[in-house]
Amino acid sequence: MKIHFKTYLIPVAMIMAAGISSCSGLNGNAFPWNKGQQSSDAQSEPASLPTDREHIRLSQHNEKSFTAKDLEEGVVTGDWAIEEVNGTPVVAEFPAFIKFEPSTHRIYGNNGCNTINASYVYNQEEGTIKFENIATTMRLCAMEGITDLDINAALNNTTNYTWDHQADEYYLYFRDPNGIVLLKLMHQNFDFLNGSWQVVAIEDDPVNDPDMKLVIDVDERKIHGNTGCNILNGTMEMDMETANTLNFHDILVTQMECPDSQNQTRLIVALEDAAHARPVDSDKVILLNLLKKPVLTLKRL
Repeated sequence: MKIHFKTYLIPVAMIMAAGISSCSGLNGNAFPWNKGQQSSDAQSEPASLPTDREHIRLSQHNEKSFTAKDLEEGVVTGDWAIEEVNGTPVVAEFPAFIKFEPSTHRIYGNNGCNTINASYVYNQEEGTIKFENIATTMRLCAMEGITDLDINAALNNTTNYTWDHQADEYYLYFRDPNGIVLLKLMHQNFDFLNGSWQVVAIEDDPVNDPDMKLVIDVDERKIHGNTGCNILNGTMEMDMETANTLNFHDILVTQMECPDSQNQTRLIVALEDAAHARPVDSDKVILLNLLKKPVLTLKRL
């Protein structure tokens, strides 16, 4: 029998001072930034689809992204998977990650067990960064040896950061005043997928259907669109344990009879097969399967 508790946001400094364990039994599912971590007892609501002929409102989401050059110049932004803490691989119940929100100078994420958020200030030229007002939820952890408290302490002691670029992957290192690496993080960036897209090819076959469109909202982890005949809704998830890996699931379509349903079926299969996304340029994106073969080519609207 599971016992559910009310959720509170607890400052990390208070937790550390009081010596409270992270396994204190408070559940963190009530927080809006705790995406992808739902209680197993929660009742899922039925999916809601618009009517067949309802107009698809194209996303007004900010489509600005950041480039490899920005990262190399020390810009702190985007999603980062926490790979190591104090030189040791992270042991976690959930993927440990941090998402930077430059507009509000805040981070949110997960320490492998609980949701965390904090404010931050950094100096790009000097390579300094400081996390303040660090807070975390308190939920019962299912694993022994979990490194969530170590991650909290590392954030609290971070004063500097450095970069490393290996092939197509970027790594971020948080360091203490003596230069010792406290956290190693791997870059995850799908901001380039934000916006409205025309489907121009499925695998290697061109698509000449102006009604086949997709709207992707990375922050909300949602995908909407039109198969060329029916309305489509689904969910997008990012794998924070593998660089630049995603998947689309819970894809639902309305059931209007279509004169030619072949492309609709192929579109749905392609979305379900997609595992990676690669920007060709600011207006073109290719979705690839696990074998890195193209399944969809998208052109920005």
